[in-house]
Amino acid sequence: MRKGEAVKKDFLAITDLTRAEIEAVYELAAELKQKVKKGEAHPLLAGKTLGMIFQKPSARTRVSFEVGMVQLGGHAVYLAPTDIQMGKRESTADIARVLSRYVDGLMARVFAHEDVLQLAAYASVPVVNGLSDLLHPCQVLSDLFTIGEHKGKMEGLTIAWVGDGNNVANSWLNMASRFALNLRLGVPEGYDPDPEILSSAKKAGLSEIEIVRDPREAVKDADVIYTDVWASMGQEAEAEKRRAVFRPYQVNSELVALAKPDVVVMHCLPAHRGDEITDEVMDGPHSIVFDQAENRLHVQKALLVKLMS
Repeated sequence: MRKGEAVKKDFLAITDLTRAEIEAVYELAAELKQKVKKGEAHPLLAGKTLGMIFQKPSARTRVSFEVGMVQLGGHAVYLAPTDIQMGKRESTADIARVLSRYVDGLMARVFAHEDVLQLAAYASVPVVNGLSDLLHPCQVLSDLFTIGEHKGKMEGLTIAWVGDGNNVANSWLNMASRFALNLRLGVPEGYDPDPEILSSAKKAGLSEIEIVRDPREAVKDADVIYTDVWASMGQEAEAEKRRAVFRPYQVNSELVALAKPDVVVMHCLPAHRGDEITDEVMDGPHSIVFDQAENRLHVQKALLVKLMS
């Protein structure tokens, strides 16, 4: 941080925000969403630039952040894996120091969570975790907003996670320390979420958190069913093994029928249709998959305004 600069705030995990700060993001996101629908300009970040570092390719993350900055009157600079090569061509610390002299904020979609931690440690501008192997906070921040739109509330709901205890599941555990949820994680043995994050969420004492092995038990009377791919980017070598392990965890019509009649089904995308979710469910009346994809735009815009204004 250079002399005279204000203290910056990063968003590397859901737990970097207080409940009040999350609610403020949601309030602004709802306002900005209405402005988009009405075609009203809202240049809240006019003259600001977001640097976007990508180690992994992306559709939703890149487009939602880039379009979001344009709608806010600012600019976004896309930095592809070959442009940066953090830790190879140049140290992550030096990249953070240099980019901080050019841009007003950084968003990074990385493999190792340590990379985003390093960026935040050395950058003098706000850093947003666009995804890491440990956490996907922007996704879950947007998802709870979407649940609130459809259910009229964000607490007291039973959310059934079905599949791999991955970075999205870890971020749901973080959210469970901010909002009172009944979070059931239906995961196979050996594919549990991060033990430290799980322990911390339980110690917060706000939500009911349970790990079950039977996906049918996980979804029984659930308000929300959430799934994700069985093999994430970087796990391609394990794909066939994982497909065999996770086959009983497919979100299909039979599984959805065990939940509440008004259950909503979510997927953070991209979906491997026919594996973790069937076409019938993803394109069916319970699916809010594309609503949650849209809300990445609105919620992330509100987050950027809060961090970069």
